[in-house]
Amino acid sequence: FEKDGIDQKMIWLVPNSQKNEMEPVIVTLNQGASTTYDMPHEGQEFGYVLEGEVILVVGNKSETIKKGETFYFTTDKTHYIKNIKTKTAKVIWVSSPPNF
Repeated sequence: FEKDGIDQKMIWLVPNSQKNEMEPVIVTLNQGASTTYDMPHEGQEFGYVLEGEVILVVGNKSETIKKGETFYFTTDKTHYIKNIKTKTAKVIWVSSPPNF
């Protein structure tokens, strides 16, 4: 399943994964795009940057994650990723429990 936005695209790697314990997606972000500002909720999230570079923001902290690097955090603070580079960024993102 794919969901396209103007500056982002999401591809669900497992159909109907919203019913499972984990929800793996591929998020593609064009320059300046970001994922939805996600409010705190129960769970954990993991990401692997396939292409480009993103800024991960969790609460009031931010970190640059580059191609080949990962992130992992508990979802008890607001969080999102943003692409501030000119090159498209692509990230495998796994949410547990499903959240996308």
